[in-house]
Amino acid sequence: MKPFVLYCKSYSTDLKRVVRLAQSVQEFNQESIPFHVSVPREELPLFAAHLADFGAVLHADEDILQTIGEVNLSQMPGSVVQQIVKSSFWRLGISTSYACIDSDSFFVRTFGEADFIAPDGSPYTMLDEGHDLLEDALRHKKPRIAQTFYQEATLVQKLFGRIGRTYSFGPFPLVWHRAVWESLDTQYLQPRGMNFADAIALAPIESRWYGEALLCFKAVPLLPCQALFKVYHYAWQHDQDRKAGFGVQDIAKLYCGIIYQSAWEREMDWPEEGGGFLSRTGRRMRRKLGRI
Repeated sequence: MKPFVLYCKSYSTDLKRVVRLAQSVQEFNQESIPFHVSVPREELPLFAAHLADFGAVLHADEDILQTIGEVNLSQMPGSVVQQIVKSSFWRLGISTSYACIDSDSFFVRTFGEADFIAPDGSPYTMLDEGHDLLEDALRHKKPRIAQTFYQEATLVQKLFGRIGRTYSFGPFPLVWHRAVWESLDTQYLQPRGMNFADAIALAPIESRWYGEALLCFKAVPLLPCQALFKVYHYAWQHDQDRKAGFGVQDIAKLYCGIIYQSAWEREMDWPEEGGGFLSRTGRRMRRKLGRI
């Protein structure tokens, strides 16, 4: 079992984004950390063809899902199933820890295991109170972002009976240790007759399940860290940095990589941006005006 790997769950719409991520891994992965990608089984040939030159190890999502037993996913939206897959990758027995990286991410500087795990193998855990995002949201008169943050946080916190400050356990990419997922399974889910699919159906926020389980069961040492990647949750955040002259070279001093949310980077959709001419034009105008 490897001490640490990189892992990305994806699907065909994000193919171009995964290729960009794979290119950046190839360029900056100074320690040749294994890079794993999972996709629906029917899309494996497509990804194999486009990632052939990058050394990515491919898996079928279905092989990961079968490790959690009999579950009915037919009524769950794809975004929820995706969380179940990502949070169950550890069950394949490939590594002790893994960085769960979204398709819309890419590295901008050299990186190694020390960026993600401590010398003893303990993972660095994203843990703060989300003030950067909340401050930006309030500044731009977007109170619903703050409302959603607190609703999601409070929901999972109450399930564990934890009283105290409200934390953010993100943003992605996140470093997850198999011992934390195991503790959630054996000490919380199984005694309640639940599996992880049930947990995500109850509260579809996988990062919070992991974070609260870590705080509750203390399966690994808590080594807090700030975000590993610079995340542009909204186009207006990127426009704000661009106007201030804060670019990739500046970002690389603090972060390993960048995330541009796919919702406002639709030209990266595969095989092409969806929607007709009017919808594409309207989307681009909203992005230009900072409304995405």
